[in-house]
Amino acid sequence: MSLERVVITGLGAVSALGIGADANFSRALAGSSGIDFLTLPPPRQLPTYVAAQIKFPLPDLVKKTELPLFDRVGLLAWIAASEALQQSGLSGQTDQAALLESSGVFWGTGMGGAQTMETGYVDLFVEGKERVRPMSIVANMNNAAAAQIGMRAGFGGTVNTYSSACVSSAQAIGEAFRHIRHGYAERVLAGGAEALLTYGVVSAWDAMRVLASTNTAHPERSCLPFSRNRNGLVLGEAGAAIMLESLSSAQARGATILAELAGYGASNDATHITKPNPAGQTRAMHAALADAGLPYTGIDYINAHAAGTPAGDQAEAESILEVFGNRTQAPLVSSTKSMHGHTLGAAGALEFVLTIQALRHQSVPPTAFLDDPDPGFDLDFVPLEARTNQKIRAAMSNSFAFGGSNAALIVKEFVQ
Repeated sequence: MSLERVVITGLGAVSALGIGADANFSRALAGSSGIDFLTLPPPRQLPTYVAAQIKFPLPDLVKKTELPLFDRVGLLAWIAASEALQQSGLSGQTDQAALLESSGVFWGTGMGGAQTMETGYVDLFVEGKERVRPMSIVANMNNAAAAQIGMRAGFGGTVNTYSSACVSSAQAIGEAFRHIRHGYAERVLAGGAEALLTYGVVSAWDAMRVLASTNTAHPERSCLPFSRNRNGLVLGEAGAAIMLESLSSAQARGATILAELAGYGASNDATHITKPNPAGQTRAMHAALADAGLPYTGIDYINAHAAGTPAGDQAEAESILEVFGNRTQAPLVSSTKSMHGHTLGAAGALEFVLTIQALRHQSVPPTAFLDDPDPGFDLDFVPLEARTNQKIRAAMSNSFAFGGSNAALIVKEFVQ
């Protein structure tokens, strides 16, 4: 059986950088941070924390009568999915039976409806109420976002939810790629969303001692991937979506092809629940290169997972050097988490959207605020300012997670 080529026909994103895939890329390219002091509804305040929090109004895409069915994570998911559907030209075509049967949704989230869960606990244990809100289950369940997207898009094929911490949405994209390539569907809307900026969740992350110290004078500079002074991650919220489609389907309906998803590699460290292992990450990158049929010299840019933790950045730098060689051989590497924070289950999808945009614009976003790189890392991390007018033939996006899961995605220019 011949394998289908898989192309990208739509992108969508919402994060602290803005609404829309283009808006997110423009902010990232400018090195403009969406990180600021975290604000929570009273009385649930925390000590001074920072987060990549969406503080601007969201578009009204859901009827008020349907809002009880949605946690914030579902709203972010549908905003991103709607944009990708619109760009692909598939929005509003749900009356076509063939489209309904051959289209699916593969979605990632780490914690699902975290806000609904916390609200329910507050209602029961703090406010002393006898019951939680009636739609709490359908808003909170981890597959809620995928289910809502499938219903609203009219996609009646396979709908899967992936929950593997920080690789959730990268995994969803990679498995959707395989699903199409092997002929199980013509198209899959893949991505992920996360909305976990609640008192309980942030407190739990703080208890692990992995959150970055707040730069009180310049909160936007609190996340410092690959820096000598990095000391932790900054949590964020986001939704991001990619419309994946078989080449034959995209061509048959005259869709605009943005790029080609060429390779996916996945691995498991099998060593430690929180400490990353460079060998496991190396296996994922090698697998993605083999899947794409590319040599290591074929990758010109890597959007790194790097979240700004001492151990995580160290492991990734080592694994990149193991796969790609020294500074003169390795591709450009940058961490956009320095601007949009670590969006956990949405991270892989958001960063892959930015990687696709980097390829399309032939420009690499910087690792913002990297004015003191760790001298132990012999790589070009694109510090402070973007690199425009680059020659990017193919790019890789890395995602690594607690639990030891690793994923690498490769996108390349579409050539007939």
